[in-house]
Amino acid sequence: MNAGIAQINTTVGDFAGNTDKILRAYRELVQAGADFVITPELAVCGYPPMDLVFRSGFIAAAERQVEALAGETGSVPLIVGTVEPNPAPHGRPCHNSAVVLQNGRRLATAHKSLLPTYDVFDEGRYFEPASQVTVADIAGRRTGITICEDLWTAEYLPRDFYGRSPLDELAASGIDLLLNLSASPFEAGKPVKRRIMLAAIARRLKVPLVYANLVGGNDQLVFDGHSLAFSADGHLAAALPGFREVNALVTIPAAVACPPAEHSDVADIHDALVLGLRDYLGKCGFKQVVIGLSGGIDSAVTAALAVAALGQDNVLGVTMPGPFSSQGSIDDSIGLARHLGIGCHNVPIGGGFEAMEKQLAPVFTGYPPDVTEENLQSRLRGMTLMALSNKFNRMVISTGNKSELAVGYCTIYGDMAGGMALISDVPKMMVYQLARYINRHGEIIPRGTIEKPPSAELRADQKDQDTLPPYEVLDEILRLYVEEQLTAGEVAARGFDADTVRWVAGKVEANEYKRQQAAPGIKVTTKAFGIGRRVPIAQKFRP
Repeated sequence: MNAGIAQINTTVGDFAGNTDKILRAYRELVQAGADFVITPELAVCGYPPMDLVFRSGFIAAAERQVEALAGETGSVPLIVGTVEPNPAPHGRPCHNSAVVLQNGRRLATAHKSLLPTYDVFDEGRYFEPASQVTVADIAGRRTGITICEDLWTAEYLPRDFYGRSPLDELAASGIDLLLNLSASPFEAGKPVKRRIMLAAIARRLKVPLVYANLVGGNDQLVFDGHSLAFSADGHLAAALPGFREVNALVTIPAAVACPPAEHSDVADIHDALVLGLRDYLGKCGFKQVVIGLSGGIDSAVTAALAVAALGQDNVLGVTMPGPFSSQGSIDDSIGLARHLGIGCHNVPIGGGFEAMEKQLAPVFTGYPPDVTEENLQSRLRGMTLMALSNKFNRMVISTGNKSELAVGYCTIYGDMAGGMALISDVPKMMVYQLARYINRHGEIIPRGTIEKPPSAELRADQKDQDTLPPYEVLDEILRLYVEEQLTAGEVAARGFDADTVRWVAGKVEANEYKRQQAAPGIKVTTKAFGIGRRVPIAQKFRP
């Protein structure tokens, strides 16, 4: 059996563009000898469409594209993901569906059974679940058609949300092939988890399994591809590469065994951030970015990722020395720009800071300098970057990391200013790992940037660790408190100082108002600030 997998990068609402990609993949794979071709979940309309499904004409536009696709099919079936209207007088307006198209017509339609409504997912808001599973005759095989979550068995979910198993229902109906159209967002470690789960499913059901996953960025989500195929005994028949579009012909059983791939979390996170930024800009109509370069590790990693995503001609650096900036930081910023091959403007903020101090002096009489003056410097830098953004039509990419954002070690309208907060889901210690990965073939990020103690340089001799716990401690506390959602007491019981844990937890809760004003970032951990984490700003619960 030759399966054609169209691992394509779709754009939400781009019906014409998505249909063109589907057709080109179908024709290429048919020409290569595919017995059938399968696309990712909701390939026709893009994933996730969110409230667009409520817009007048959206579902009808998807229907028209499916009919157009059907007219282009021949004897080789095309299994394509789309949104279908719900004909019932009750329930949600539409289904998340897979349609089987062959010889110019629709042969079968399968609706998604399990609709995730947790973490980043909100499908119960939009889609009506299937009342039963679907088996279709595809290439002479009784084929069970599933969509993403339908395959995720209870042990791999936060809990058993559904009380039913489409896999068990399909097994009882008697199938000899299992397909899955997926849009499974990336997080560190997930590609390996998927592979283990899917292999176990193929072994348990004793049928070949073909899994087509979406690739590409959409707002805060990145879909990593890594589509897979397994033989009936659970052996890997094919593993498609991650983070890029691929149309692949897969023979099951494979003529040559495919060895298990080794996944590096830091490499995957690097590639996810690069893809997420490239698609965020491209799909929003931007081409170029501007980044403030402080000489620190965060801005250096952000700039390097931006060059990898967009090319050096589309990235502009700006160093904005203030009254407390060290010469080393200025030199490191210029050295980074030289290594990356990007332009770099030097725009000092000292004059602006003096002017603001003079302007505010009559009001501040009798008050000693404090965080107010520190934030003034940060906001002058934010204003400078936004001015360059307006003048040169470049999106500002802010450079704050997850550790800082978690405890509010950031300034609204200052270093938080921007259209994309690229590394806002990357903990500080992972930023250092990314820096070393970026330098794996030679120095790009200056050694001084990596080795010097991190500092905002907003007051004399300032160091991050004057205010924050050591980052290796802070990051682990945050992982347990934010991602694992343990209470402060439970975190402290893992061996951390109780006062430190309470301080961190208090800062996390007190700074929700900042995070809800932050630019969108790219999700790479199990729980990102932003999408998938809905916490009230005005609340008193302290776990």
